[in-house]
Amino acid sequence: MIKAEHLTRMYGNRFAVNDLSFEVKRGEVMGLLGPNGAGKSTTMKMLTCFLPPSSGDASIDGLSLAESIKVRRLVGYLPEHAPSYHDLDVEAYLQFTGKMHGIPSATRKDKIGEMARACGLEQVLYRRIEELSKGYRQRVGLAASMLHDPQCLILDEPTTGLDPNQIIEIRHLIRRLGEQKTVLLSSHILPEVEAVCDRMMIIDKGELQALGTSDELSKQAQGGAFVLATVKGDANVLLTHLQTTLSDITIVNQETLPDGHTQIEISHPEPDCNLAEQLFLAAVAKDVVLLEIRNAQASLEDVFRELTGGKT
Repeated sequence: MIKAEHLTRMYGNRFAVNDLSFEVKRGEVMGLLGPNGAGKSTTMKMLTCFLPPSSGDASIDGLSLAESIKVRRLVGYLPEHAPSYHDLDVEAYLQFTGKMHGIPSATRKDKIGEMARACGLEQVLYRRIEELSKGYRQRVGLAASMLHDPQCLILDEPTTGLDPNQIIEIRHLIRRLGEQKTVLLSSHILPEVEAVCDRMMIIDKGELQALGTSDELSKQAQGGAFVLATVKGDANVLLTHLQTTLSDITIVNQETLPDGHTQIEISHPEPDCNLAEQLFLAAVAKDVVLLEIRNAQASLEDVFRELTGGKT
């Protein structure tokens, strides 16, 4: 649905976005992560034809960004600070937006009602926008971005300034939208992205650092498999046997707990080596009791810091 190929944008002699290539599948919610100044908003402005690329191109449903009028019909865009006419009530603003999108007057009212229901605006439809909370204003922006029934939604920091309850409401709304639309969601709130998105990409200094599911990014950041286990019995016998059946095992940590049990952390450079399974089989072979065993994964925060220079 969205395909960027070597997308680049310069301001003077500085790269805001540099040689960025990625693809968002139809019906997928993709997260766009990066620190402040990473190029997230610039990328979105290019995809929505608000900014022309300095070089490279992107396509929306096969249409090049050069065909900007056609592309805009396919895209709904919610900027970080959604613009609106605050002296209008919600219904009047959506009427104006629908008219600008060329929605016929005969169907415009029904479309506004549909979007009001989808975004939870029915109770405030005739209130002035300036009287609404930040959460409701974001909903108005979402409704306006979807009014012309776009195939693709591009949302730039949709939960900025919202309280925790409002964030959860908008998150649920985006998840529902993702069942019908292709969504590209920018945010620096990591739990939000992890809760909503099917896949995510991380950019830094305008360049793509990683792209994949949360599990795939964790494996990429760790560079191998990690297992944590609590052992009742002789941990040394267990580990020695494991090292004979699976080479390149590293004992990251081995600690005797106050109750006499042993806590071990082991790693292997190959992420797909089934390390937990191998540890279990070794325990069975040596009659050692495993009280707990679990795969250890880097959190999304760890991955983000690793890839954007935040690791200390």
